[in-house]
Formats: sequence, C-alpha cells, structure tokens
Amino acid sequence: TQVSYANDQFPHHVHLSPAPQPEILVDTQPVSRTIITSQTSAMAAGMLGEDGIHVDMNHLKKGEVNLGTSIMAINFKDGVILGADSRTTTGAYIANRVTDKLTQVHDTIWCCRSGSAADTQAVADIVHYHLGMYGITNDEAPTTQTAAAIFQELCYANKDSLSAGMIIAGYDHRHGGQVYSIPLGGSLHKQAYAIGGSGSTYIYGYCDANWQENMTEAEGVKFVKGALEEAIKWDGSSGGVIRMVVLTARGAQRHLYLPDQRYEGPGPQ
Repeated sequence: TQVSYANDQFPHHVHLSPAPQPEILVDTQPVSRTIITSQTSAMAAGMLGEDGIHVDMNHLKKGEVNLGTSIMAINFKDGVILGADSRTTTGAYIANRVTDKLTQVHDTIWCCRSGSAADTQAVADIVHYHLGMYGITNDEAPTTQTAAAIFQELCYANKDSLSAGMIIAGYDHRHGGQVYSIPLGGSLHKQAYAIGGSGSTYIYGYCDANWQENMTEAEGVKFVKGALEEAIKWDGSSGGVIRMVVLTARGAQRHLYLPDQRYEGPGPQ
C-alpha cells in the first residue's frame, strides 16, 4: 500500500529549500563527519581494503530527520518477525507519516532503524554492499551473525558521530532465526526479542507479560502488532501504519496494518 500527497495539499507558506550538497572527498582532506569502517572481522572476511570505506556525512545538520520511533523484532518457531511504526519527525514537525523503517540488507536479513534517518540509511547501505560482496567472494549467503557483526563494527567505530539504534534479524539455514540489537554506543546483544526507539519505553511491561517461547507465526504477528499498537498509543513520536516482515525458510513476507482499520488489515502483502 502506497500513500502519496499532491503538492497543493501542503500549506502555501512552507518553502522547501534544496538539500545541501555533500562535500567531495579528497584523499588527504579531513572530513568532519565520516563513517569509517573498522578493519577487524570485516577485513578477515575479505570485504574491506586496508583504507576502509569513507562516507561523507558532513551535510547532516541540526533539524535532520529523526526516526522518533517504535521498532522491534522477535524469534518465533519458524523464523523471525520485524515490526515498526512509520512516523518520522523533524523536531515537532511530522516529516513523513508512512516511512518504511524496515530495510533489507540481504535476502532474508533485515534491520529496523531508529535514530537519525540519514545515519541509519547510510549504515544500512554500507552493510548491504558488504553482504553482497561477501556472497560473491565466498559463494555462499552470509549469516545473520555476520551481518550483525558488520553493523556493530560500523556503529562502534563511529559511535561519537552517529545517532543510530539498530535491530538486526534474519533467517539462515545454519542458525535459523536470530535477533540482535545494537543500541546507541555500538554494543551488540543477541536476544529472543528486541525493542527499541522512543516508543519502547512504554511496552516493556506488555512484552514481559505476553512474550512466549516458540510462538507460531500467527501468535508472533499478534504479539508484535499488539506491542506496536501500545507504543503508538502512548508515544507522541510514533504513529502511522504498522509494517512487519516475516522471515522464514520460505523467504520474506511483508505485512501492513492501517490505523483507520484499528490495525486489523489488510495484513500480508
């Protein structure tokens, strides 16, 4: 389901200026805000050169778009489920009501993004590139653990300049379904379920009371939807639609639940 807005729906007194252009990197010139990949496990996998990869982030200023958000991922009997609301904000202004905060980084490995929209998109794009190169050079699909390690390396190496809280979840034939969370600061935690974002403050009790091991897919979807409904209800920075991705041995299946239907449909896409 896609939602679009005509230009005449916006107030006429709002003037949108073009986004500032990023600097062009020169080999010897320092850049004030740069993502630099570290050179430990990623280099061991043959995915990084000795110089790392430099991504210009200097254009991010005050007022950047933030994913003031509710995100979560859970393990269930046959795989994992990721879920998120769809509201992004710039200060008190809702910049987008239908943002997709669930990003695919490989076939059955996805991430939930919270924090700065630009920072998390940049990190996810870099990980997507390296996982693709890993698959080509090693002639096998990367595991969720590999993806989480690359995310963690990026977030920790740039912890002083990034605003990025990530949840990584995926299914692979070696380990099955796995969920990892990376909060601000870049630490890595493997969990049965993970919640994050500003709305997560309000749903710890709900999750503790309703979580069960080895849930079916239907039970897992109901659990995630119920938790995100509560987060949207109480958190002013969360809202919009509820998006989910179910990852199993069959692949990925997307779900969408609309607020005007009290999040009862349309369901799987």
